[in-house]
Amino acid sequence: MTGATAPPAPRAAIFDWDNTLIDSWAIIHDAMNTTLAAMDHPPWSYEETRDRVRRSLREAFPELFGARWEEARDIFYGRFRAIHLDGLAALPGAEPLLAALVGRGVYLAVVSNKHGEHLRAEVRHLGWDRYFGRVVGATDAARDKPDPDPVRLALQGSRVAAGRAVWFVGDTAIDVECARNSGCVPVLVRESPPERGEFAESDGIFHFPDRWALESLVRALPAPISGRNRSF
Repeated sequence: MTGATAPPAPRAAIFDWDNTLIDSWAIIHDAMNTTLAAMDHPPWSYEETRDRVRRSLREAFPELFGARWEEARDIFYGRFRAIHLDGLAALPGAEPLLAALVGRGVYLAVVSNKHGEHLRAEVRHLGWDRYFGRVVGATDAARDKPDPDPVRLALQGSRVAAGRAVWFVGDTAIDVECARNSGCVPVLVRESPPERGEFAESDGIFHFPDRWALESLVRALPAPISGRNRSF
Protein backbone atom coordinates (compact mmCIF):
# COMPACT_ATOMS: atom_id res chain seq x y z
CA MET A 1 0.00 0.00 0.00
CA THR A 2 1.41 3.37 -1.03
CA GLY A 3 1.78 5.92 1.72
CA ALA A 4 1.99 5.66 5.49
CA THR A 5 -1.72 5.29 6.17
CA ALA A 6 -4.68 3.39 4.78
CA PRO A 7 -7.25 5.15 2.61
CA PRO A 8 -10.08 6.81 4.55
CA ALA A 9 -13.00 4.52 5.38
CA PRO A 10 -15.43 4.73 2.46
CA ARG A 11 -19.14 5.42 2.34
CA ALA A 12 -19.08 4.34 -1.31
CA ALA A 13 -16.70 2.41 -3.57
CA ILE A 14 -16.75 2.63 -7.35
CA PHE A 15 -15.06 -0.20 -9.23
CA ASP A 16 -13.55 -0.46 -12.66
CA TRP A 17 -14.69 -3.75 -14.19
CA ASP A 18 -12.28 -5.33 -16.66
CA ASN A 19 -9.18 -6.73 -15.00
CA THR A 20 -10.14 -5.17 -11.68
CA LEU A 21 -12.99 -7.58 -10.89
CA ILE A 22 -13.05 -9.86 -13.94
CA ASP A 23 -10.48 -11.32 -16.34
CA SER A 24 -11.36 -10.22 -19.88
CA TRP A 25 -8.11 -9.65 -21.76
CA ALA A 26 -8.39 -12.80 -23.87
CA ILE A 27 -11.92 -11.81 -24.95
CA ILE A 28 -10.92 -8.24 -25.80
CA HIS A 29 -7.81 -9.46 -27.65
CA ASP A 30 -9.87 -11.87 -29.76
CA ALA A 31 -12.49 -9.24 -30.67
CA MET A 32 -9.84 -6.62 -31.36
CA ASN A 33 -7.83 -8.81 -33.71
CA THR A 34 -11.00 -9.94 -35.50
CA THR A 35 -11.72 -6.26 -36.11
CA LEU A 36 -8.18 -5.39 -37.18
CA ALA A 37 -8.14 -8.26 -39.69
CA ALA A 38 -11.49 -7.23 -41.16
CA MET A 39 -10.23 -3.65 -41.52
CA ASP A 40 -6.94 -4.73 -43.17
CA HIS A 41 -4.82 -3.70 -40.18
CA PRO A 42 -1.98 -5.85 -38.83
CA PRO A 43 -2.87 -7.88 -35.73
CA TRP A 44 -1.81 -6.85 -32.25
CA SER A 45 0.14 -9.03 -29.88
CA TYR A 46 -1.48 -9.84 -26.57
CA GLU A 47 0.87 -7.37 -24.90
CA GLU A 48 -0.10 -4.63 -27.38
CA THR A 49 -3.76 -5.19 -26.61
CA ARG A 50 -3.10 -4.84 -22.89
CA ASP A 51 -1.08 -1.66 -23.46
CA ARG A 52 -3.38 0.03 -25.96
CA VAL A 53 -6.92 -0.73 -24.79
CA ARG A 54 -7.78 1.91 -22.20
CA ARG A 55 -10.26 4.46 -23.58
CA SER A 56 -13.86 3.81 -24.56
CA LEU A 57 -14.48 2.57 -28.09
CA ARG A 58 -16.24 5.77 -29.16
CA GLU A 59 -13.08 7.70 -28.29
CA ALA A 60 -10.43 5.23 -29.52
CA PHE A 61 -11.89 3.84 -32.77
CA PRO A 62 -12.19 7.12 -34.75
CA GLU A 63 -8.49 7.70 -34.15
CA LEU A 64 -7.60 4.13 -35.13
CA PHE A 65 -9.93 3.56 -38.08
CA GLY A 66 -10.77 7.06 -39.28
CA ALA A 67 -13.94 7.42 -41.37
CA ARG A 68 -14.59 3.66 -41.15
CA TRP A 69 -14.69 3.59 -37.37
CA GLU A 70 -18.42 2.77 -37.17
CA GLU A 71 -17.92 -0.23 -39.46
CA ALA A 72 -15.09 -1.35 -37.18
CA ARG A 73 -17.29 -0.79 -34.13
CA ASP A 74 -19.97 -3.10 -35.50
CA ILE A 75 -17.43 -5.83 -36.27
CA PHE A 76 -15.90 -5.56 -32.81
CA TYR A 77 -19.23 -5.68 -31.01
CA GLY A 78 -20.47 -8.56 -33.15
CA ARG A 79 -17.50 -10.71 -32.22
CA PHE A 80 -17.50 -9.52 -28.62
CA ARG A 81 -21.18 -10.39 -28.09
CA ALA A 82 -20.56 -13.86 -29.51
CA ILE A 83 -17.87 -14.78 -26.97
CA HIS A 84 -17.86 -12.50 -23.91
CA LEU A 85 -20.22 -14.36 -21.56
CA ASP A 86 -18.72 -17.81 -22.24
CA GLY A 87 -15.23 -16.48 -21.50
CA LEU A 88 -16.16 -14.43 -18.45
CA ALA A 89 -14.21 -15.22 -15.26
CA ALA A 90 -14.14 -13.48 -11.89
CA LEU A 91 -10.69 -12.60 -10.62
CA PRO A 92 -9.57 -14.30 -7.39
CA GLY A 93 -10.89 -12.53 -4.31
CA ALA A 94 -13.25 -10.26 -6.24
CA GLU A 95 -16.57 -11.46 -4.85
CA PRO A 96 -15.35 -11.76 -1.24
CA LEU A 97 -14.15 -8.15 -1.48
CA LEU A 98 -17.55 -6.97 -2.74
CA ALA A 99 -19.33 -8.94 -0.02
CA ALA A 100 -17.04 -7.50 2.67
CA LEU A 101 -17.76 -3.93 1.55
CA VAL A 102 -21.51 -4.50 1.41
CA GLY A 103 -21.28 -6.05 4.87
CA ARG A 104 -19.78 -2.77 6.11
CA GLY A 105 -22.69 -0.81 4.61
CA VAL A 106 -20.67 0.62 1.73
CA TYR A 107 -22.58 1.64 -1.41
CA LEU A 108 -21.06 -0.03 -4.49
CA ALA A 109 -21.11 0.92 -8.18
CA VAL A 110 -19.22 0.15 -11.38
CA VAL A 111 -17.77 2.69 -13.82
CA SER A 112 -16.26 1.11 -16.92
CA ASN A 113 -15.37 2.05 -20.48
CA LYS A 114 -17.02 -1.17 -21.67
CA HIS A 115 -20.30 -0.56 -23.51
CA GLY A 116 -23.06 -0.31 -20.90
CA GLU A 117 -25.27 -3.01 -22.43
CA HIS A 118 -22.44 -5.55 -22.47
CA LEU A 119 -21.22 -4.51 -19.02
CA ARG A 120 -24.62 -5.01 -17.38
CA ALA A 121 -25.05 -8.36 -19.12
CA GLU A 122 -21.78 -9.53 -17.57
CA VAL A 123 -22.74 -8.27 -14.12
CA ARG A 124 -26.06 -10.16 -14.35
CA HIS A 125 -24.33 -13.27 -15.71
CA LEU A 126 -22.16 -13.47 -12.59
CA GLY A 127 -25.14 -12.72 -10.32
CA TRP A 128 -23.36 -9.63 -9.01
CA ASP A 129 -26.16 -7.16 -9.70
CA ARG A 130 -27.16 -7.66 -6.06
CA TYR A 131 -23.97 -5.87 -4.99
CA PHE A 132 -24.18 -2.73 -7.11
CA GLY A 133 -26.45 0.28 -6.86
CA ARG A 134 -25.54 1.40 -10.39
CA VAL A 135 -23.52 -0.07 -13.25
CA VAL A 136 -22.30 2.66 -15.62
CA GLY A 137 -20.62 1.87 -18.92
CA ALA A 138 -19.41 3.73 -21.98
CA THR A 139 -22.06 5.99 -23.59
CA ASP A 140 -24.27 5.92 -20.47
CA ALA A 141 -23.04 9.38 -19.45
CA ALA A 142 -22.37 12.39 -21.67
CA ARG A 143 -18.64 11.64 -21.48
CA ASP A 144 -16.75 8.49 -20.57
CA LYS A 145 -14.07 7.72 -17.97
CA PRO A 146 -11.74 9.51 -17.06
CA ASP A 147 -14.28 12.35 -17.16
CA PRO A 148 -16.14 12.69 -13.84
CA ASP A 149 -19.58 12.41 -15.53
CA PRO A 150 -19.82 8.60 -15.09
CA VAL A 151 -18.86 8.91 -11.42
CA ARG A 152 -21.65 11.40 -10.79
CA LEU A 153 -24.10 9.08 -12.55
CA ALA A 154 -22.88 6.06 -10.56
CA LEU A 155 -23.53 7.89 -7.27
CA GLN A 156 -27.01 9.18 -8.15
CA GLY A 157 -29.52 8.07 -5.54
CA SER A 158 -26.86 6.87 -3.11
CA ARG A 159 -26.89 9.97 -0.87
CA VAL A 160 -23.07 9.95 -1.18
CA ALA A 161 -21.31 12.74 -3.06
CA ALA A 162 -18.04 12.28 -4.93
CA GLY A 163 -15.16 13.08 -2.61
CA ARG A 164 -12.84 11.65 -0.01
CA ALA A 165 -15.53 9.28 1.27
CA VAL A 166 -15.56 7.50 -2.11
CA TRP A 167 -12.94 5.00 -3.29
CA PHE A 168 -12.35 4.58 -7.01
CA VAL A 169 -10.85 1.10 -7.37
CA GLY A 170 -9.06 0.16 -10.59
CA ASP A 171 -5.93 -1.21 -12.16
CA THR A 172 -4.74 1.41 -14.67
CA ALA A 173 -3.71 5.03 -14.99
CA ILE A 174 -7.08 5.98 -16.46
CA ASP A 175 -8.74 4.81 -13.23
CA VAL A 176 -6.40 6.94 -11.14
CA GLU A 177 -7.10 9.88 -13.46
CA CYS A 178 -10.85 9.39 -13.13
CA ALA A 179 -10.57 9.23 -9.34
CA ARG A 180 -8.62 12.48 -9.27
CA ASN A 181 -10.90 14.22 -11.78
CA SER A 182 -13.91 13.43 -9.59
CA GLY A 183 -12.23 14.14 -6.25
CA CYS A 184 -12.37 10.50 -5.10
CA VAL A 185 -9.66 8.38 -3.49
CA PRO A 186 -7.61 6.38 -6.05
CA VAL A 187 -7.18 2.77 -4.97
CA LEU A 188 -4.91 0.83 -7.33
CA VAL A 189 -5.30 -2.97 -7.24
CA ARG A 190 -2.65 -4.80 -9.24
CA GLU A 191 0.48 -6.83 -8.57
CA SER A 192 2.99 -4.06 -9.31
CA PRO A 193 3.11 -0.79 -7.34
CA PRO A 194 3.15 2.56 -9.19
CA GLU A 195 6.37 2.99 -11.15
CA ARG A 196 8.47 6.14 -11.04
CA GLY A 197 6.97 8.60 -13.52
CA GLU A 198 3.92 6.44 -14.28
CA PHE A 199 1.58 8.98 -12.73
CA ALA A 200 1.84 12.75 -12.63
CA GLU A 201 2.14 12.34 -8.90
CA SER A 202 2.02 9.20 -6.80
CA ASP A 203 0.98 10.84 -3.54
CA GLY A 204 -2.52 9.88 -2.51
CA ILE A 205 -2.59 6.63 -4.51
CA PHE A 206 -3.22 3.61 -2.31
CA HIS A 207 -1.81 0.43 -3.84
CA PHE A 208 -2.84 -3.13 -2.99
CA PRO A 209 -1.25 -6.14 -4.71
CA ASP A 210 -4.53 -8.05 -4.99
CA ARG A 211 -8.18 -8.09 -3.92
CA TRP A 212 -7.42 -10.25 -0.87
CA ALA A 213 -5.17 -7.54 0.56
CA LEU A 214 -7.87 -4.91 0.08
CA GLU A 215 -10.49 -7.21 1.60
CA SER A 216 -8.32 -7.61 4.71
CA LEU A 217 -8.33 -3.84 5.15
CA VAL A 218 -12.09 -3.67 4.63
CA ARG A 219 -12.72 -6.33 7.27
CA ALA A 220 -10.66 -4.29 9.74
CA LEU A 221 -12.87 -1.23 9.24
CA PRO A 222 -15.16 -0.16 12.09
CA ALA A 223 -18.71 -1.52 12.31
CA PRO A 224 -21.14 -0.88 9.42
CA ILE A 225 -20.66 2.57 8.00
CA SER A 226 -23.90 3.69 6.38
CA GLY A 227 -26.55 1.01 6.07
CA ARG A 228 -26.79 -1.80 3.61
CA ASN A 229 -26.05 -1.30 -0.05
CA ARG A 230 -29.15 -1.42 -2.22
CA SER A 231 -30.23 -0.95 -5.83
CA PHE A 232 -31.86 2.28 -6.97
